Amino acid sequence: MLNRPINNLLKKLGSKIIPLVLAVFSVILMVTMLTSVVQKSVDYKEGQVASESIRANKTIENKAETTQKRQLAAEAVTPEYTYQADLAQTQHDRISQLISLIQKSNGELDKSYQSKASQAKDGEKIPQPTVDERVAAVKKGFEGLDQDTVTFYQQLPDDFYQAIVQLSATDLDKLETGSLRLVDEQMAKRIRQSDLEEYKQQAIDKIQELNLSETASLAARYLLEEGIIVNDSLNQKRTDELKEQASESVQPVMIYQGEVIVREGSQIDANAINKLKLLGLTSSSTSIFPMIAMVLAAILQGVLLWFYSRQFEVEFQRLRFILFYSASMTIGVFIMKILQAFQGSSSTNLALFFPAAFVPLILTVFVNRRAGALAAVFQTVFALFIYYNAIGTNILPVILMTYLFSGTLAVMVKQRRLSDQVKQASLWIIAFPIAWGIILTIYQGLSFADSQTWGMLLGAFAASMLSFIMGMGLQPYIELLVTDSSVITLNELSNPNHPLLKQLLEEAPGTYHHSMMVANLSANAVAEIGGRSLLTRVACYYHDIGKIRHANFFVENLPTGAENPHNFLLPEDSKQIIFGHVIEGAKILKEYKMPQMVIDICYQHHGTTLMKYFYIKAKERNAETTEAEFRYPGPKPQTREAGVVNIADSCEAAVRAMDHPSLDKITEFVHSLIEERISDGQLDDSGLTLKEIRIVEKSLISGLSSTFHSRIKYPRMQSEAEKMKEEQEKKGEA
Repeated sequence: MLNRPINNLLKKLGSKIIPLVLAVFSVILMVTMLTSVVQKSVDYKEGQVASESIRANKTIENKAETTQKRQLAAEAVTPEYTYQADLAQTQHDRISQLISLIQKSNGELDKSYQSKASQAKDGEKIPQPTVDERVAAVKKGFEGLDQDTVTFYQQLPDDFYQAIVQLSATDLDKLETGSLRLVDEQMAKRIRQSDLEEYKQQAIDKIQELNLSETASLAARYLLEEGIIVNDSLNQKRTDELKEQASESVQPVMIYQGEVIVREGSQIDANAINKLKLLGLTSSSTSIFPMIAMVLAAILQGVLLWFYSRQFEVEFQRLRFILFYSASMTIGVFIMKILQAFQGSSSTNLALFFPAAFVPLILTVFVNRRAGALAAVFQTVFALFIYYNAIGTNILPVILMTYLFSGTLAVMVKQRRLSDQVKQASLWIIAFPIAWGIILTIYQGLSFADSQTWGMLLGAFAASMLSFIMGMGLQPYIELLVTDSSVITLNELSNPNHPLLKQLLEEAPGTYHHSMMVANLSANAVAEIGGRSLLTRVACYYHDIGKIRHANFFVENLPTGAENPHNFLLPEDSKQIIFGHVIEGAKILKEYKMPQMVIDICYQHHGTTLMKYFYIKAKERNAETTEAEFRYPGPKPQTREAGVVNIADSCEAAVRAMDHPSLDKITEFVHSLIEERISDGQLDDSGLTLKEIRIVEKSLISGLSSTFHSRIKYPRMQSEAEKMKEEQEKKGEA
C-alpha cells in the first residue's frame, strides 16, 4: 500500500529524502523525550512550608540515622564481667603470710638481741633492734616469694611496716584474725571497680569492733585498703564483641523511592532537610548534560540507520526500511512515554507493562534480524532517558534489563508469519522473558509473599502477552501497509468474484480451469518446501490473464471440433501472439495494481524456454532461424515460487493433452521435463535446491496422477456395471 507513495517521494526528492526522514525522526524522538530529562530547579530551606508533597526521587540509605541507631544499640548492651572467686583465698593467704613473716622476723631479731644481751660484759649496753631494722628484716624475707605476692607487699606503705613491726605478738594475732575476717567477708562478695571504695569503707568502718590498739588499727586499715580488691572485672573483649553484634543487627535506615518526605502544607524541619540533602533535593538547578546525552543518542541512532541502510542495493528499499523503522520506534517511544506519565509512587512497576518485544519482532519479520537487534538496543537506550527520574533507584536496572532481554529474544523468532510458528514464538516472546523476570526477582532478594514482587512478575507476563498478541493480530495489517502481498490483499484477490477472474472465466474458460489446476499443484508443492503458498496460488490464478486478449488462439479455449487458428498463420505470427500473453498479462496486472510478485510470476512463468512447435515449423521454412528468436522473453524464474510455477504450468498443460495418462507416464514426463529445465538453466536463478526440486517433483506427480490418470475397474465394479446393463435391457424389452 505504501510502496507507490514511497516511489513518488523518491521521484520528487531523490536521494535527499533519506537524510530528511532521519532528521525528522530524530527531532520527533528528542521532543518526545525532552520533558523526561528536563529537571526542575528547587531550593528547599528549613522552616519553609512545602507547596506540594515532596517525595523521595530514589531509594537510598540514611547513613546518619543508621549510624545513630547502631550506636544506641551498642550502648544498650550490658557489659560482660568475669568473676574470680579464687582471689578471696589469694588475698587471705597473702595477708596471713605477711603477718607470719613479720612475726618470724621480729622473733629472730628479739632472739638475737637476747643472745647478745646475755653475752654482754658488765656495763656494756646492747641496743635494742630499731623500727627500721625490723622493717628491713621483714622486707628481706620477700626475696624468696613470687613476684605477684612481692608486688602486693610493696604496695603497702612504709607507715604500715613501721607500725606493724612495733606490735606485740598478742596484738599481731588480734590484727591478723580481725583483718582476715573483714577481708574474707568483703571478698566473698562480687566487687566491681565502681563498688570497690564502698566495700573498702564498709570494712574499715568495722575496724573499731576489733578492739585493737591505735597502731594496730592503723595497720589494719592499710591491710584492708590493699587486701580488698576487684574480683568481678569487666571483660572488655567480650563486651566489645556483644556491642559489635548489636550494632550489626540493626538494619540500615532506608529512604524509599516515592516515600513522602514532607507533606503539602507542612513545615520543612531539620530532619526533613537532612533527608532532602541526602537525596540531593535541597538545591538543584537544571542540568543540560542529560539533554545533551539524549540528543547525541538520537543522532547516533540516525547515523547507524543511514550507515546500515547503505547495505540495501535499491534506493527504494533503503527508504522503505528507514520509514518502517522510524514509524515502529516512534510508536514504541510514545507507548513508553505514556507509561512514564502515569507512573507514580504507587505504580513503580507500570513501566514493566511495556511490550518491549513488539518493535524488534515486527522489524525482524518484515525487514531482517539486524534491524530487530538495532531496535532492541536503542529501545533500551531511549528507556534510560524516558525513565530518567528513576535514576538511582532499584527499578531502573530492572526496566532496562527487561527491555533489552525481551527485545533481543524477539529477534530469535523465524522470519515467518507468527500464526505459522505459534509454539516457538510463544517460547521466545512469552516463556523466556517471564523466566528472566523470575531470575531478576530472585537476584534482588525479593520475597514472593510481597505484593511488589507479584506486581513485577505480572508486568513481565502482561508485557510478553501483549507483545505476542500485538504481533499476531497486527501482522496482517502491517503487511497491508508495508507490502503489496499481505494476507488480506491475497484473500481478496483469490475471491472468484474478482473482476479479472470473472472475465477470464467468461472469455477464456479453458485457461481459467488450467489456472485453477496450476494453482493447486503449485501451492501444494510450495507449501512442502516452506515457501509462500497463498501468494503462489494467487499468482497462478492470474499468470495467464494475458490470454483474454486472444483467447481462441490458445488450444485450451477452442470449442470442440474447432480448427486451430494457428494453422492459418505463419510461425512468426503465432510466436508473437503466444509471447504476447506474457507481456499483455503483466500489463493488465499492473493496471489492476496487483502485487509485484504476482506480476513477476506472470513474466517468469515461462522463463526463457523454447517454443519448440513453432520453432520447428519456422526452421522447416527457413533453415537460418535461431532458437533465440523463439524463446520467451523471460526473465528466468527469480524466486522459488516462480520456479515451481514454471514447472507446474508446463506439466499440467502437457498431462491434460496426454492420451490415457497413467502414473508411470506422468512420472516419466514430469521427471524428464524437470531435468530439461535444469539442463536449460531455467532454474538457475530461482534459489531452488536439488532437494527442494525433488520434493516439488514428487508433489506434482502426486497431484497430477490423482487428477488425470485412468482409473482401474475393480471386479466388483465391473460385475455391478454388467448387472445394471442387463436390467436396462430387460426394461427396454418390456
